[in-house]
Formats: sequence, structure tokens, C-alpha cells
Amino acid sequence: MHRTIYLAGGCFWGLEDLFRDLPGVLKTEVGYCGGLNEHPTYDHHPGHAETIAITYDEKVTSYEKLLDYFFRIHDPTTLNRQGNDVGSSYRSAIFYQTSDQLKTAKKVIVKVNKSNIYKNPVATTLEAFKYFFRAEEEHQKYLLKHPGGYTCHYLRTSESFL
Repeated sequence: MHRTIYLAGGCFWGLEDLFRDLPGVLKTEVGYCGGLNEHPTYDHHPGHAETIAITYDEKVTSYEKLLDYFFRIHDPTTLNRQGNDVGSSYRSAIFYQTSDQLKTAKKVIVKVNKSNIYKNPVATTLEAFKYFFRAEEEHQKYLLKHPGGYTCHYLRTSESFL
């Protein structure tokens, strides 16, 4: 069965670049979640977080494994910031769709905090999913179109939190 997970962790270009080739990931799209306006744009998305939609095959990977990877490729301890990007657009957030997803996200956050890999506690927000608005085409697969473009995402630890 195919499912979609919605994650925000700073600039959506870097997240998409790292998630795109994971086993079980079928499709990635970048866009906006959690904000105030419908049909946001890159230049006008008040309250929205830059978000990645990841469609995956549950026979190959799981929601929990994707969250584990998410917490290893961005700094989940900074509030409204990743690298040089500052503001609520760059917050770390999990947009959960079910109570099971919320429970799993909380469980993974506890594991991340207990690992002591990060000096500070996780600041990732858990927000109920409402809508995903796909970003403009020029932002889709941006780092494939612009090799060497800006990203602050990288694998911070090869150790799984699970």
C-alpha cells in the first residue's frame, strides 16, 4: 500500500534531495503546509512551513523509518531555523494525519531525545495535517536542476534512533 508523509525541516530543497532516493520512496514533491492562506507561493506563504510530501511503499519502508531518517538529516532542536534560513517557514514539523501517526511521532521524538545525539531537546512541532499546497514547478527537484545549489541538510548521524 502507498502512503504519504508530510514533513518540514528547513528548506524543502535539501529535504527532497535526501529523501528522493531512499528505498521505498516512490515520489517526492515540495510545497507548503500549516499556514494561513490558500494557494501559497514561494513569495507569499504566511505561516506555512516549507514541506515535503513523500509517497512511499509500506512494503519497503515505514512511517517510523522515514521519521528516523528525517531526524538524522536536519537539526530538529532549533526553533524556526535551519542553517542560514530563519523564520517559521523553516520550522521543523511533522504534519500527522492519524492518531497512530501522532503516537508514532511522539515515540520517535522520545528516542531522539534519549539518544543524546543533539545537545538540546527536539523542537519539532506536531501539527494536524490539513492541506498540502504544491510549490511552483521551479522548486520541484530543485537541486537536480541546480547541482551544487544551497542546502543545509546532510546525514548528521548514521546511527538509527529506532
